[in-house]
Amino acid sequence: LAISGMLTKQGNTYGLGATANVFLDKSKPSYMGGIANFLLHPYHRGGFANLTQIVRDGGLVVYPTDSCYALGCPIGDKAAMERIRTIRDVDERHNFSLLCRDLGEAAAYARIDDRQFRLIKASTPGSYTFILQATREVPRRLMHPKRRTIGVRIPDHRVVQTLLAELGEPLLTSTLILPDDAQPLSDPHEIRERLEKRVDLIIDGGACGAEPTTVVDLTGDVPLITRQGRGPAEIFGEFVGA
Repeated sequence: LAISGMLTKQGNTYGLGATANVFLDKSKPSYMGGIANFLLHPYHRGGFANLTQIVRDGGLVVYPTDSCYALGCPIGDKAAMERIRTIRDVDERHNFSLLCRDLGEAAAYARIDDRQFRLIKASTPGSYTFILQATREVPRRLMHPKRRTIGVRIPDHRVVQTLLAELGEPLLTSTLILPDDAQPLSDPHEIRERLEKRVDLIIDGGACGAEPTTVVDLTGDVPLITRQGRGPAEIFGEFVGA
């Protein structure tokens, strides 16, 4: 796979700056061969071009964030979404979130008023997922069935921000917690061992955290913390929910 003209070969590895490995599942019919290991520089957007094409084509990607590793796929790809459900062993009640580059992109998929805007702006990018009313841009299958809400997330991680910028749209995302595991997977080598035959792309950003995001419900009059995670809750006051 030719990532760009700047690639240099070092044994079986191709480099662009040696800051993030990418394990690409070439076992699928469209990718002949074995797993390839690529080193990408997160500032080099050109190096992500072929990788994002795999995602656009319905590929399932594992990627690092500022909280923990996650699974992602295109918003409109129902088959890829079902693959995430299968890997995580969750049913249709599982709530997915949208991983967005910034507030402007998030506002296309969630209704954000002035109060919510100020709260989100003050805490992003960061390790938070915000529950908001969904817009018509969100497929109904991704909304909460009764509340018509959606979770949105703006990560503080250069690698995934570069991926999102190249992709040009949000990713449907879910924390990488496998069945019977108490915490998200954090070691990229373990991720590869356990998932290389079940996903299309693994972006290795090194050891990652094992704590998910803090979930903040902004649909009420006051912010409600429904899950305390990596993001500090103090910025939202003392309103903590069960």
